[in-house]
Amino acid sequence: MRFLYVAPRYHTNQMDIMKGLTKNGHEVRFISHYAAVIEDYSCVTPIVLGYSRLYRLIDFLYVKVIHRKDPTAIVFKIQHGFPPLKRLKKLVCGFEPDLVILRERSLYSMAAYHICKKKGYPCILYNQNPLWSEPAKKDLKHRLVDRMTPPLRMTPVMGEKKPGLTVRDNDYFVPFVVDPQRAPEERTYFEGGGVHILCIGKYEIRKHHLELLRAAELLRDKYEIRLTLVGEATNHFQKEYCGQVKKYVREHRMENMVTVKTNVPKRDMEREYLAADLYVIPSTLEMASVSQLEAMSYSLPVICSDTNGTACYVEDGVTGFLFRDCDEADLLDRLDAMLSDRRRMLSMGEAGYRAVVEKYNFESYFDTLTGMREKILRENLR
Repeated sequence: MRFLYVAPRYHTNQMDIMKGLTKNGHEVRFISHYAAVIEDYSCVTPIVLGYSRLYRLIDFLYVKVIHRKDPTAIVFKIQHGFPPLKRLKKLVCGFEPDLVILRERSLYSMAAYHICKKKGYPCILYNQNPLWSEPAKKDLKHRLVDRMTPPLRMTPVMGEKKPGLTVRDNDYFVPFVVDPQRAPEERTYFEGGGVHILCIGKYEIRKHHLELLRAAELLRDKYEIRLTLVGEATNHFQKEYCGQVKKYVREHRMENMVTVKTNVPKRDMEREYLAADLYVIPSTLEMASVSQLEAMSYSLPVICSDTNGTACYVEDGVTGFLFRDCDEADLLDRLDAMLSDRRRMLSMGEAGYRAVVEKYNFESYFDTLTGMREKILRENLR
């Protein structure tokens, strides 16, 4: 089969999916709006199509002039950027896909969907809004957006089953895919006698590196801890925040226990996971992270915020612990509880690895996608 993906960027959370598709003989074309600094093209090399000339001007004015002091302004293009239509049409129609996956309800995806709909190519909308959500809004704006995007949607975020929330008929939970990396018996733990904690995340305030540093500082007299922070620091805002993190480490004399790393290539991340005994992701406002699954694939226990969109991948008390979002005291308690029982840490790491093997594999992903495609063709939902 020929699979076409159209997304803002070729994200690392798609890598094992691409690997599974190509390994099983399928053809993949990935069209991205832009390229990030750190990407791994070992499985698929995306076609970076970019934006139309008109939108590039709009984006420059919005990001560099009107909102130049706002670090979040760069995400404006994800929803509002639009493509060079002739080039997009040529890339889509020249590939003749059997299935198209469009990321987000954006102007870019609407343009791609319009092209695919005219040609009869089946499309699936992919976003990270929870499966369990409020009933669909019926005002004119939302009805128009629904008409201009695929009727079938998949998401890696389960959400909470709360009163008033429902699962729409054409919505599917399709979790991230991560290949198993190291079973517990294939790796070592607690080298040197201490506990090595790993945290991965862009150097942004919402990633809460400072909160984790403060918790580690309070526990360093109780436990022998080493902490490694790994993250992207490529733009001005990230570099500035990374500087704050390094300053905290210096001022609190934590150089002997904390290592701060930036822009580590994907191919070198295995070394970081294998050196760790525990993975912590303390961030807030996290739509959906794949790193906890990656950690579980290396048989590591995980501590994660309870509002993380993919917190459901961590079974509290079984594969790790969940802590209350933005609650430093609760993060400290969960860390303390984890570090106090190494036998439980090993048991959680083993359970996490088993979950990756059983729940987050490529076969499940592929079966769900092909089932969605069959529904589109059967019910003429193109």
